[in-house]
Amino acid sequence: MSSSTEVIAPARRETAARRAPGGRRSAYARRRGRSGLAFVTPFMIVFMLFMIVPLIYAIYQSLYTTKLIGGTTFSGFANYSTVLRSGPFWGGVIRVIIFGGIQIPVMLAIAFFFATIFDLGVAKWGRIFRAIYFVPFAVPIVVSSLMWGFLFDPAYGPFNRFMNAIGFHNFNWLSTNLMVPAIIIIAIWEWTGYNSIILYTALKSVPRDVVEAAILDDTPLWKIILRIKLPLVRPAIILLVFINTIGAMQLFIEPTILNNYQAGVVTNTWTPVIDIYSTAISNGEYQLGAAMAVVLAVVIIAISVASLVFRNRRREFT
Repeated sequence: MSSSTEVIAPARRETAARRAPGGRRSAYARRRGRSGLAFVTPFMIVFMLFMIVPLIYAIYQSLYTTKLIGGTTFSGFANYSTVLRSGPFWGGVIRVIIFGGIQIPVMLAIAFFFATIFDLGVAKWGRIFRAIYFVPFAVPIVVSSLMWGFLFDPAYGPFNRFMNAIGFHNFNWLSTNLMVPAIIIIAIWEWTGYNSIILYTALKSVPRDVVEAAILDDTPLWKIILRIKLPLVRPAIILLVFINTIGAMQLFIEPTILNNYQAGVVTNTWTPVIDIYSTAISNGEYQLGAAMAVVLAVVIIAISVASLVFRNRRREFT
């Protein structure tokens, strides 16, 4: 009894120290509040300077139009009307949705497979293999795109030569019909290691007593993985789905690099970000490009909000 009293007493003294007469916050509570504000302030400054301010400036620019004759004039929502009626822009949006709809499930399935192997300890030297699988994520996207561009090169690429050797003559991974599958392969190679590490961490948090109880009941290994572990890491999987969906909406570097190996396949409107870049930089229509960027940002924000609402309804934050 005396030991429990000794443990509780300091906590009570600390709670009392936080209170002040008249319901005012104590000096201790004020110091903690200032410390928390000091930690948060640098992030908020960077967030405001590099996220909020550029977004506000883009919205401001999108409300104007610059013409050769007449200069810059206020045009209201005319740029947004042009974007919403732009078939090529929304065609690029549909293309990246198809890209993400194929790439994300396949990548997460492969990542979960590797994460499960590491979690079960089936593979020897698991730490070494985890580091090896994580290496593609550490490689800059430009470098990996150049590397895969050489592998897919129509004239000298080993992948095309292999396809020709097994009977698929005049096969071209970077053709119009196969450019999306080629980029899917590249994205899977780049991001599987990153997602597998996150899923591996989530699997390590699964209570061991649940798994041990299933083992004592002679539950097959595949049931332990699919019916016990998979449902318990579902919040991590859902989070990765939305993170990778947002990444897919910003597809830019891979198709831009691959276009150097097969010119003409990737057009200026192939993805929304390429369309924005071409409109604002190549064509010099900065205001229209700003409107396109704002529309794309709204789409991404909608996906993020949908993620939060979906996860909150499933009580994943409680």
